[in-house]
Amino acid sequence: QVQLVESGGGLVQAGGSLRLSCSASISIFSITTMAWYRQAPDKQRELVAAITRGGSTNYADSVKGRFALSRDNDKNTLYLQMNSLQPEDTAVYYCKSTIWNRDYWGQGTQVTVSS
Repeated sequence: QVQLVESGGGLVQAGGSLRLSCSASISIFSITTMAWYRQAPDKQRELVAAITRGGSTNYADSVKGRFALSRDNDKNTLYLQMNSLQPEDTAVYYCKSTIWNRDYWGQGTQVTVSS
């Protein structure tokens, strides 16, 4: 069992920045892939960004150039730096970890961007 705890969400004006954190209960070296998803009201959950154990990343087209992943291996934490936020980025952001084809989700953190 893997516990994931997200933090860092909040209310920000358009053009502002936030950094989300996802702290894992195990070493992130044990995790095949870590990712951030988001779900806006009345919309399906969508992939925002992902990173493999080896460090390969991919980003949704809508966030490329604005969002960036990083991780602190000592703290078992994945970060999502979000810059130039827009109202359409408003959503609940979830952290997901995949280990041996099993997915684990955090509880989510709300990000609200005002215009």
